[in-house]
Amino acid sequence: TRTAPKARQSSTATRICRAVERALIHSSRPDSLRRFLDALYDGTAALAALFMVLLLVMVMLSIISRQLNFNVPGVDAYAGYMMAATGFLALAHTLKRGEHIRVTLLLASLHGGARRALELWALFAASLLALLFAVYSCKLSWQSYTYHDISTANDATPLWLPQIAMALGTVVLAIAFIDELVLELRGRRVVAVPTEALRNE
Repeated sequence: TRTAPKARQSSTATRICRAVERALIHSSRPDSLRRFLDALYDGTAALAALFMVLLLVMVMLSIISRQLNFNVPGVDAYAGYMMAATGFLALAHTLKRGEHIRVTLLLASLHGGARRALELWALFAASLLALLFAVYSCKLSWQSYTYHDISTANDATPLWLPQIAMALGTVVLAIAFIDELVLELRGRRVVAVPTEALRNE
């Protein structure tokens, strides 16, 4: 009986994934949709960059306050919130740029239809997991808002506020994975090659 709710949640996530796939495949304005999705990924990346700057400000403020012997309540907690927001909001943009760590040992040994089948399976599984992650992140944020959860640190911040960044980041990540899956199904997916390794060589 305990596995029934989990099965229903998995089934719901699968239906959502398929519905979004159909909407993307049969969209009458693919160019405008493509521009919207790219703007969405770039927008969350810009937010991640903003939170990274705010993280630097929090760290510098913490250092200065210790050196000058004054206290700023909650600065360490807010630095943690900024760090979490930076990581989650950058997930989708990092995926689209091909910068996530990916083990391709098995994939590199396959060719043709077998390689594409494995790509599709991996993208479908990743889309499903990302959807579940997004659902539970949104649920966590909503529960924190409903139950008025606050931070146990001295900042006493309502937890739903920093959790919004996590929820938004995971939702956009799920959209990005479904986007990649639909592009692969349509034969239009271009796998981005990370340039970091080339710059280091």
